[in-house]
Amino acid sequence: MVKHQPLQVYERQLCLSCLTGIYGCRWKRYQRSHDDTTKWEFLWSLILFGTFSLLLVWFYFWWEAHNDYSEFNWFLYNRSGEWSDGTVPILATTAAGFTYIAFLMILALCHVAVGQQLNLHWLHKIGVTAALLTTIIGVISVTQMWGEEWDIVMISLQATGPFLHIGALAAVTALSWLVAGQVARAEKTRFQVLLMVLYLGVLLALYLAPLSITSPCIMDQRSLKPPPSIIGHQGAPMLAPENTALSFQRALRLNASGLEGYVSISLDGVPFLMRDRTLRRTTDVEQVFPNRQFDDASLFNWTDLQSLNAGQWFIKDDPFWTVGSMSQRELRQAESQRVCSLQHMLRLAASHNRTALLRLHRPPPQHPRYWGWLNDTLETIHLSGIPQHMVMWTEEWRRGFVEAVAPGFQQTSLEKRPVEELHQRGISRLLLRYNQANERDIREFGSHNISLTLYTVNEPWLYSLLWCSGVPSISSEAPHILLKLHAPIWLMSPDEYCLIWIATDLISFAIVLGVFVFQNFHLIRWRMSGMSSYNPEQIMLSAAVRRSSRDVNIMKEKLIFSVHPLLPPFLVCATKFPASPLPTPSLGGAL
Repeated sequence: MVKHQPLQVYERQLCLSCLTGIYGCRWKRYQRSHDDTTKWEFLWSLILFGTFSLLLVWFYFWWEAHNDYSEFNWFLYNRSGEWSDGTVPILATTAAGFTYIAFLMILALCHVAVGQQLNLHWLHKIGVTAALLTTIIGVISVTQMWGEEWDIVMISLQATGPFLHIGALAAVTALSWLVAGQVARAEKTRFQVLLMVLYLGVLLALYLAPLSITSPCIMDQRSLKPPPSIIGHQGAPMLAPENTALSFQRALRLNASGLEGYVSISLDGVPFLMRDRTLRRTTDVEQVFPNRQFDDASLFNWTDLQSLNAGQWFIKDDPFWTVGSMSQRELRQAESQRVCSLQHMLRLAASHNRTALLRLHRPPPQHPRYWGWLNDTLETIHLSGIPQHMVMWTEEWRRGFVEAVAPGFQQTSLEKRPVEELHQRGISRLLLRYNQANERDIREFGSHNISLTLYTVNEPWLYSLLWCSGVPSISSEAPHILLKLHAPIWLMSPDEYCLIWIATDLISFAIVLGVFVFQNFHLIRWRMSGMSSYNPEQIMLSAAVRRSSRDVNIMKEKLIFSVHPLLPPFLVCATKFPASPLPTPSLGGAL
């Protein structure tokens, strides 16, 4: 007779194969292991987690720094001399790196959830190392070149903190399933206690995190002040070329409360508007005057300046990514712009009864109007017909002389000084970057009749935050966006926030408690029953526990050689001394 040996059939585990294959290139069943993760791989898991945390902060930083992308690009232009949108490669690499590392983190957590040994493939280790080093280099570079921008993180947390807290609490609550499973499968009590203390410590910190969250938008709605007035920073530079007549017209059409411009003086004493020291970025000086493209803008006379085109660069470079949404008529208008004079801008402001905020560039020493440029500017202001009280004067040089000649000017300082010093100098307004004044400064300046204007505010969340803080006015490159806001993005009373906080914590606690009870049900019942010896029932209840090969062998021996009270003696003897298998007759013998 032929003895048929039963074949062992394995159930296909496609998800598990993909999980271990993508993470560690372990596609075959025999390549997988339920053994404990080695110390080396555990170290790589910590490196992966650290890289993910750093990339998360880096990604959040650039997400919130969207308010200052134009400032960053202008900063790069001043360092390199060439205009390019430096935020595009940074955003692309950050998004790609964060997605990749987050994917590896999810795979690692899934490995832990199913009890698989962590074994990161060497290609992924190279990728993690590259992502970590690239991010560290980026952080160091930004800190050295653009360090003040890190303030945007803490400022933005005042607007996003309550919602980030809820998201973080939801993520940690979801991890309770994984943590509870590890506690149930762990053999060492020390590891169980350490894991529980670590997890509960993080959970408790999140439960109490709202105690440290402060936001001006958590306030009684009746205490909300009027919205800040919006000054068009260089007009409306997202809709038209900056510092041109069209840009100022667009800002006035949007009902901006004022116009802000950078004033330079031409070789023949005509004040004109230009932010850069040279004409290379915003004009076609390279084609018209190729030998003078690196010269200071103030070394051109007004006739030469009028011959330059100041709009084609806007269509070509698209600095705010808005050209694609413009009509053909708007594109033709933008493309035909010329350098705008100060007198033209002031007449536009005066005709609409709007404030003019002037930021002046002093000409270089070799300029023929080096000593008389201030008189030229004051004379132009006088000839424009704009009332003196509608002019915000920011130049520190010879401020006393300006006060004597034009006593109606709103003397504006660009430096944050004590209130007493500002009053002594006759300063009635402050123009500061938005990160230079906190909520306490805003209240203090307001109580001493010093009007505060913060620049450059382009994002609705930042505008809403300053609105709730009581800022009277801001300078913006996006008046067409901010003027659409009729209320802060979010506003809640302290009682409403406390209710949300307590409800979120209670829901999270209930879910975590339920998950731990459900995951550790058999462990809790075993502890309460006082079982201390290995027996078949105990092993059957712990069948899902993943143990190392050595531990499994030990358990098998204890199962075989332990005498169970319900088993008859002859079965115990049969278990200890199994009978030798009978030889299987071959096919030839049967024949």
